[in-house]
Amino acid sequence: MTSERDKRAWREEILAARKTLPADVREREAAALAAAAHALGGDGWVCAYVPVGGEPGSLAMLDALRDSGARVLLPVTGEPGPLEWAEYTGPEGLRRGRFGLREPAGAPIANGIAMAATILVPALAVDHRGVRLGRGAGYYDRSLSACRADARLVAVVRDTELVERLPEESHDHRMGWALTPFGGLRRLEDHIGN
Repeated sequence: MTSERDKRAWREEILAARKTLPADVREREAAALAAAAHALGGDGWVCAYVPVGGEPGSLAMLDALRDSGARVLLPVTGEPGPLEWAEYTGPEGLRRGRFGLREPAGAPIANGIAMAATILVPALAVDHRGVRLGRGAGYYDRSLSACRADARLVAVVRDTELVERLPEESHDHRMGWALTPFGGLRRLEDHIGN
């Protein structure tokens, strides 16, 4: 992937590649991410998400966080704007939300993202500077403004989706870390703040 392309071209290529990924590879990646997530947890709050479509990960990643002692918050979608967050209590506590996403059935927690020490952020790709490529709706960029200054922002991507350089816009929030299935948790070289 060349770095001179715009975000739309990056999205198209990554989404096409994700569609061709064999089920056994996705399962191995999900198991590896669950193992890595167990080490990320601990006491306190962690914001995460339920992977959809071709996103790496599974509910096992969320359960591993909880098993490690963390309390897990998941996004609750609504109108465009910052996301609300509600506690994940297990697979049985999920319901279908907007856009077909699975989200907690419980009530949102006021300023939930501000309580999290670690925030796992879905991404199509992230570069070594911490620039994250999302799906383009801006939910996370609007939400991350409310996180703690010392929160560990972690883009969750496949190993091949950690790239040299992505296009960046002024509203993009940089990630301090990347979590990949087989590379584990990696500190990004040229991060800002976190």
